[in-house]
Amino acid sequence: MTDTPLLAVEGLIRDYALPRRRLFGERPVLRALAGVDLTVERGRSLGIVGESGCGKSTLAHLILALERPTAGTVRLHGTDLFAAPADELKALRRHLQIIFQDPYGSLDPRHKVARIVSEPLRSLEPETDRVRRRMRVAEVLQSVGLPASAAAKYPHEFSGGQRQRIAIARALVTKPDLIVADEAVSALDVSVQAQVLNLMNDLQAEFGLAYVFIGHDLNVVRCVTDDVAVMYLGRIVEEGPSPEVFSRPRHPYTRALIEAVPKPDPARRKARLAAAAKHVAAAPLPPEAGCAFRPRCPLAFERCVAEAPKLRPVSDGARIACHRDPEV
Repeated sequence: MTDTPLLAVEGLIRDYALPRRRLFGERPVLRALAGVDLTVERGRSLGIVGESGCGKSTLAHLILALERPTAGTVRLHGTDLFAAPADELKALRRHLQIIFQDPYGSLDPRHKVARIVSEPLRSLEPETDRVRRRMRVAEVLQSVGLPASAAAKYPHEFSGGQRQRIAIARALVTKPDLIVADEAVSALDVSVQAQVLNLMNDLQAEFGLAYVFIGHDLNVVRCVTDDVAVMYLGRIVEEGPSPEVFSRPRHPYTRALIEAVPKPDPARRKARLAAAAKHVAAAPLPPEAGCAFRPRCPLAFERCVAEAPKLRPVSDGARIACHRDPEV
């Protein structure tokens, strides 16, 4: 058994050049990711949470090698995806798949399910003949709770939940080790969400899958992940086992996110949401120095102005990026 994690992200930075404000001036840069480190072990699931614009989807694109980082590495099975030759990267892509957010827009309406599900096989395993492709498609459709006859139908003949099952089948067809689920159930009704999440948990147990689950719904992420990383403006501010982070949030931003989750307590709801909104709303750009969350942090002090906090370990396997005592 190797000690190398399935996925290891180290020092990941991604900058985007913005339009010049003046004709001959320097182009300003937006830092979407500012030194992200994380690991995913085989058979485990990691949730990435935070509000829109915090860098979750950018991180997903880099993990999938759909974009190149400005700096840092992404290693799958110990191999740097951005240093690997093209043929080796193509081979690695068999072990790395994605489930998209939109079950309607992610499936080509012109093609039958058989072609949609087998597409990764044709691209990444061209040596697989037609008969074996049909067999593999039937197997994965059965795994996600759809009959083999679904292969002969078009996407419009299915409900939203069934379409997302087709998308999951497409991700499974190359027998991957890691699946990135980018808001994979946010477009579905609540009752259907539960069915798809239960399916994903069952598939993880059956095939030993690892997930990177990108989401903004904390209740959903809590249900399907072993570990969670909380992002704010391109930085991870807290990470650890999901039960620990959700039951004992230590970073002020994590506390504000959890406080903003609706709870069945009408008497306190208005006051709770007002207090959370004061600190959750993201700044358009981080401050030039110090802690990125400082402008909205109720616990900020002098050190937060001058020095950006680094992730440091606390109890129970969690880490936070905060200068304050985590129990304050």
